[in-house]
Amino acid sequence: MVEVEEPKRRAAVNSRLKREVLRVVREQFRLDWQGIHGAPHWARVRWNGLTMARENGARADVVELFAFLHDSRRMSDGRDREHGARGADFTLQLNRELLRLDRSGLEMLAYAVRHHSDGLVEADVTVQTCWDADRLDLGRVGITPRPDRLCTEQAREPRLLERAYQRSVR
Repeated sequence: MVEVEEPKRRAAVNSRLKREVLRVVREQFRLDWQGIHGAPHWARVRWNGLTMARENGARADVVELFAFLHDSRRMSDGRDREHGARGADFTLQLNRELLRLDRSGLEMLAYAVRHHSDGLVEADVTVQTCWDADRLDLGRVGITPRPDRLCTEQAREPRLLERAYQRSVR
């Protein structure tokens, strides 16, 4: 009986944690909440990432938190070269106060956030999934994602690539 209840309890904690993370992020977010780097983008990145994680075994908790945090410290919708570093620092701060990820999860999340716009492709599958989830949403800014710039087989799969692109341009 305990084994059945434990996942349910964890799911409830995760749901509360997501709401709290989004509340904290929104309080400090400086751009348009509905803009190109705001909540609708994060929702699509989350969907892209969790869809791939089901296939490739990436850590869903890290992928999901990445969606909420990767652009959370942007100062501009234009060029903002330091937003990844600021986002990674914010992630480390949030972990002490709220997230409480294990060391491995925190390292992956902070690395993924820090380097998500650097064009890298080599990393742990969880980090790659985070980067691909974001890159699959480039249609929102008029860019068609190129398969040769994606990290994972799942992101390069034509059906997912097209579906993600169509969602990004709506």
